[in-house]
Amino acid sequence: MTSSSPSPANPAAGTAAGPAGTVTASASGAPGPTDAAGAAGAAGATRVPSAASVPLTPVFVRLKLSLLRNGLKGSSKRKAAYFSTLALALVVGFFVTLGLALLHGNAHAGTVVVLLAAILALGWTFMPLFFPSGDETLDPSRLVMLPLRPRPLVQALLASSLVGIGPLFTLCLAIGSVLAVARGAAGAVAAVVAAPLLVLGCVALARAVATANVRLLTSRKGRDLAVLSGLLIAVGGQVANFASQSLFQAGGLASLEPVEDVVRWLPPATAIGMVDSASEGAYGVAAAQLALTLAAVIALLWFWERTLTRLMVTPDGSTITAARPMKDRGAGGRWSLLPAGRTGATMRRTLRYAVRDPKTKSGWVTSLAIGVIIPVFNALQGSGSVYLGCFGAGMLGMLMYNQFGQDTSAFWMVAQTISSTRDAYVELRARAAALALVTVPYTVLVTSVTAAVIGDWSALPAATGLALALLGSMLCTGALASAHFPYSIPSDGAFKNVAPGQGGLAWGGILAGMVVSAIVSAPVIVMTIWLNVGDHQDISWIVLPLGAAWGTLAAWAGLRLAAPTVARKLPEILWAVSKG
Repeated sequence: MTSSSPSPANPAAGTAAGPAGTVTASASGAPGPTDAAGAAGAAGATRVPSAASVPLTPVFVRLKLSLLRNGLKGSSKRKAAYFSTLALALVVGFFVTLGLALLHGNAHAGTVVVLLAAILALGWTFMPLFFPSGDETLDPSRLVMLPLRPRPLVQALLASSLVGIGPLFTLCLAIGSVLAVARGAAGAVAAVVAAPLLVLGCVALARAVATANVRLLTSRKGRDLAVLSGLLIAVGGQVANFASQSLFQAGGLASLEPVEDVVRWLPPATAIGMVDSASEGAYGVAAAQLALTLAAVIALLWFWERTLTRLMVTPDGSTITAARPMKDRGAGGRWSLLPAGRTGATMRRTLRYAVRDPKTKSGWVTSLAIGVIIPVFNALQGSGSVYLGCFGAGMLGMLMYNQFGQDTSAFWMVAQTISSTRDAYVELRARAAALALVTVPYTVLVTSVTAAVIGDWSALPAATGLALALLGSMLCTGALASAHFPYSIPSDGAFKNVAPGQGGLAWGGILAGMVVSAIVSAPVIVMTIWLNVGDHQDISWIVLPLGAAWGTLAAWAGLRLAAPTVARKLPEILWAVSKG
């Protein structure tokens, strides 16, 4: 039996890797039997297939099914959640498909289904970025150590991506969409091609985008996206609600036909547009839309293969040593504008928490977004008021509550620097100043935009003054609540903001603070109402300086009252915020 390994008698013999496995080559260049598997085969043993000779697609499909099956083992809650989601998707998919099919023959059926296809594509594009933990196969970097070629890997990942609840629901919508617009033999043939093309285009788009951003999805910024996903969905819901109301006020679905004329040429919505065009006898247009759809899918797969190749051969930051020194980003730059000493350091820390800590960032962005959506959207709908700008001030003022709990376990380092009432006052004052640095110009901006949309500039000074008074009052009560009602914020769970057993403490502090804030700002509220009811709008501008002064006084008083409590109850506060 001839051995495939180099021998001392033939030192020129070596190995060379090929697509089918490892083969031997002698000095004369004649290939030998395939490594150990070939030698075993010559002796009558079973041949072991090489990695390249095994079809990847069935393996990855079975792997996806195994991941789904094994993920349900040992957890009744996970099983209940999965199967309830599957049942809900099937029920909703059935009724949506039935509803779309009932649109068959409607004059606006093409508009509805083409726009629905575009919305599906948008959902498939962005949802993996917001929920990267929903599918572990979205991270192809787990496969970098395996001897896999990019093109077969793309095919296998694409096939495995078609297994799941999302593709099943998308297929239901695709079938309903083509049923709504397919007419005649040409339409039926186009429908058979369009439905799988739509699903394939959506899945390929999602995988290409996810692969291109896989470094982001597995980093801290990716976790930030997951935390903020609920906010973006809420904002999107408000936008969709406003758009639907404007749509029906503007004349219904007919007003969307110009948009649909453009969207039907944007893949993968072109697949549904192809069915509509073929049903109307525009075969040339249908052929162009089919070619555009196929070209888009091929381009997505090519882009996916390129990004996958780059991902598999390019090291990430965790495997590269620091080759260049870090820049000194100390007190220079934009931070030099902050005060010196403890005040500036505390303000810098607070602002960095707002940018870097996912939960703190979520609170900031939620308050900023909702604070502008409510007044501006109501103004756009014709039912708003300039005084709704106070809503934004109230949302941002709530960020002052539980200041020490926002530090989580790092608060013990801050507690080491507080040894007197003066230290506690400076700490609270700096945190309030960091909050005011953003909220004061934001409040002025929101009230100004609302006044511009409504066209009521005469009410702007009074509304701004009232908002500033409310903001100062909430800074006052927020400091007191932080001292008397501290609670822990768990570090795990994107949406867990209160430790178990402290929910009543958290809600009690917030509700009591809101009531006291209304009482503290009552003089400015009463003055504003008296000026408007008593027909004294010509001097209502006086509310602006008085409201700003009252808010500043209220905030100063709250900080002064809270500081002794913080200094006296520092061990209790430290224990409360570290409980989670």
